[in-house]
Amino acid sequence: MRTSHAPLLAQALSCWNWKCALLSATARSIVYLAALARSGPHKSLSIVVVEIAYVTLTAGIYAGAQQKALGLRSRLLGNFTIAVGVPALSQILDWLAHRAVGAPVPQHAMVAVSVFTLVSALFHLFVMRRGVFLSGCGHSLAGDFRRVPRLLVRFVTAPVILVTSLARRASRAAVEAVESEAA
Repeated sequence: MRTSHAPLLAQALSCWNWKCALLSATARSIVYLAALARSGPHKSLSIVVVEIAYVTLTAGIYAGAQQKALGLRSRLLGNFTIAVGVPALSQILDWLAHRAVGAPVPQHAMVAVSVFTLVSALFHLFVMRRGVFLSGCGHSLAGDFRRVPRLLVRFVTAPVILVTSLARRASRAAVEAVESEAA
């Protein structure tokens, strides 16, 4: 019995997020160029060309999967899928794509892109939960970009606010423990 892959392809393309495809291909290519600046133009160019072609095709599907994960019943599972699952899969397939075309990526470039991917995935999670860079939701890319500066400040300051809040709670708990022992 012959099965058709057309429904699977149609489903994958139906959740393609063009906004993230455009942004990811541009940003990741710049990261590769910066990491490979000393390797010589010929070596850098082949890696960047593979990156642009591969990421443009796949980043939209990955971002679409992340967008779909926003709707998972378990918010924790959705967050894990967005911040860890999809990026890990994309990094593995990215590495395999470079190997398949004979453009092996130096270890320092792979580390740089992996760090970028982790931070990018966390930022995607942060902004997607706030309705930005979602396709098919009636928001323009220009409108998304207008919201980015404020969201970027909130994203960068969120860890500081979290640590400060935890430190205050720990301090209050310590004071309350001392006061209850003294009473």
